[in-house]
Amino acid sequence: MTHSLADDRSTVTGRRRIAFAVHTDTDRLPGVATLIRSLALTNPGVCEDFVVLHPGLPDSAFDGLRRLHPRLVTRRAAGRGDVFRLDGYDTVVALDPAMVVLGGIGALLRLRHGVGAVRQVWCDGEGVEHRAVLPDGLLVVQRADVDDATAARLDGDRDRDGDWDAALAEVLTPLDARYDFLTRRLHDDTPVPEQVAVLRFTGPADAPGYGPAVAARRRFELDDEAFRAAYCALPGEKHPDLLAHLAPPLLRARPSLDLARTVADVYRRQGRYDEAVDVLEPVVGDRLDAPRCQETLGVCLMALSRYEEAEARLLLAAASPDVAPRAFAQLARLAWLCGRESDAHAYARDGLEADPTDSGCHAWYVRTRPDRPGERAEPADAAEQLAHVALFAEGQENAGDKVLPEAVRMCFDTDTGPRRWYQQPVHRLVDEAVLEELNARRGVVVGGGGLFLPDTSPNGNSHWQWNVPDRLLARLTAPLAVFAVGYNVFDGQLYRRGRFAESLRVLVERSAFFGLRNHGSIERVRELLPEELRDRVRYQPCPTTVARYLVPGWVDPVERADTVLVNCAYDRAGLRFGHDYGHFLAQMADALRGLRERTDVRYAAHMPADEKFVHDLRREHGLSLPVEQLYDMSNDAIRDLYRRSRLVIGMRGHAGMIPFGCGTPILSLVSHPKLAYFLSDIGRREWGLSVHDRDLGPRLLERAAAVLDDHPGAVANVHAAQKFLWETTQANLEELRETFGRA
Repeated sequence: MTHSLADDRSTVTGRRRIAFAVHTDTDRLPGVATLIRSLALTNPGVCEDFVVLHPGLPDSAFDGLRRLHPRLVTRRAAGRGDVFRLDGYDTVVALDPAMVVLGGIGALLRLRHGVGAVRQVWCDGEGVEHRAVLPDGLLVVQRADVDDATAARLDGDRDRDGDWDAALAEVLTPLDARYDFLTRRLHDDTPVPEQVAVLRFTGPADAPGYGPAVAARRRFELDDEAFRAAYCALPGEKHPDLLAHLAPPLLRARPSLDLARTVADVYRRQGRYDEAVDVLEPVVGDRLDAPRCQETLGVCLMALSRYEEAEARLLLAAASPDVAPRAFAQLARLAWLCGRESDAHAYARDGLEADPTDSGCHAWYVRTRPDRPGERAEPADAAEQLAHVALFAEGQENAGDKVLPEAVRMCFDTDTGPRRWYQQPVHRLVDEAVLEELNARRGVVVGGGGLFLPDTSPNGNSHWQWNVPDRLLARLTAPLAVFAVGYNVFDGQLYRRGRFAESLRVLVERSAFFGLRNHGSIERVRELLPEELRDRVRYQPCPTTVARYLVPGWVDPVERADTVLVNCAYDRAGLRFGHDYGHFLAQMADALRGLRERTDVRYAAHMPADEKFVHDLRREHGLSLPVEQLYDMSNDAIRDLYRRSRLVIGMRGHAGMIPFGCGTPILSLVSHPKLAYFLSDIGRREWGLSVHDRDLGPRLLERAAAVLDDHPGAVANVHAAQKFLWETTQANLEELRETFGRA
């Protein structure tokens, strides 16, 4: 079975790379195992690389540790001082085999400056007390703050107590003693204080007079099965990588319905739908007393495009009153995917009968109503139409996904309505009937948007957003253009790219034009293609970036509102922010306070979930922003709001591309590679700041002030960058007019 692979582009977004590190020899390996168990059991939501530095032990020596942790990394090293030179990481938390973790250490992972350490009390040879950083203590190293000279000095001074303190003086961030609490303070069987997060043994682990400390350590001296059971039994949120690593062996040894569902849920979130099905099917069967398991199994089968089996499982789940609303919403989605509108409407109605307040069922009920306004269009001549395969947002969905399909159509025709366009939702299954409709058109346009994406609406046919089997795609006879599509994978996101690569090959072979919306996507996709197809991948900018050239009657504003708009995104927040959300929020609060001293600052919500930023900002920092709800606006109103603003600071891709297309200066909060890719394409990388930037607040304020101070120059800069995108688009469209005919 092919395992999922993380697509790590952290160098693009500035995502902080964090590792725990410990130096050990053979004798101290059991201590490392105890340390790893203690870290997992006291911080179950934390799973960063665990780097084991060693003097040259055989690889087999670490087999036991690999059973405990999914991200174990081994590196040969001369000594503990090598934590200051650990390539590939931005933050390194250095531990010692004599430590056990007893409490939460999230605060250490949120540190951003210097070298965090506890100054310990120690005595010199004459019995004089000193307070200093000791070489074996816990360290939180920000590698950007430790130069080679300091690292060399620290490595050389390892055996001289007190010298490390002097070497670290300029970069030291003092930590509370609870993060490196020494057992020598617990003589005479003194209890371990409740607030201790990391306990370090300064003598033998079973020394007399230290009973409570020894007992604290023995809690984590477990065999593999007991450790797995203890982790899986913990309440609350657990890290999916740890759970996926520790739970399956336990499940094989002792099958359990609850554990099977837990493991399957993890696999589902990771896109490992086939493995989720393999876990659930043997233990669930046709049981009616396991509705949540049936629901999870149904959702995973749907993601594999095994629709008949999925429907049967979801119907079993819907028999339970507690699960029925969710199950009926999934059944409505399944029926809609398969083109069964009336069944979808009936399932949504059944869900509303079970719970009239269920939002999912309500959305599907409205979406599939047979008398929906605007659904009955005048008859059109199929031979004169282009088919458009895209994500068509409705209701209060993402505003960018509403503007984008219209922008694509504007590239080809001033008439963007049903007379000239046949609309095919990208997530709907392409079956024989759909294929016939597509082949009846003079051409098929797939795009735009980040459709090369493994989640949102997964399917087993293509493993990207167009739900088309290879065998039917190969029989598409209408000219096909893939237009301004993006490779939308987050840093570190799991993507089972084997099936996607096969589907991609068929897609490229079949396409008359294959244009991706940024060069980063082009590189990612070319990596997955055979060499003979790579040159067919072309550059086609997102049409939203050239709106000034596309919208009929466009006039640049003579005057703009004295307004700066801000936008943030929260889908897949863990992939966007990692451990840095609190830092990001505080830095944004500082920047926005400075901006409000000179201009009106408002919040542009592309979807309701975006408003979390406004709520968090007010709760954590007492700062309120008025909200512009773009998800309730028309496309013209969205463009008008953006074109009349002086500056847009956005995290969503289309919170940058749409205002840019309207001629408005932008600054991007980079949490996804696509923002950096776009800025690189237009030669304006300085317009982007990583959400992980240690000095995000002052840097953002400085750049925003520069735009406002010379606003005409900033607008001219946007227009100059836009010109190249329009010229590229024009050249591509001229070629496509020949491909599709000039109807």
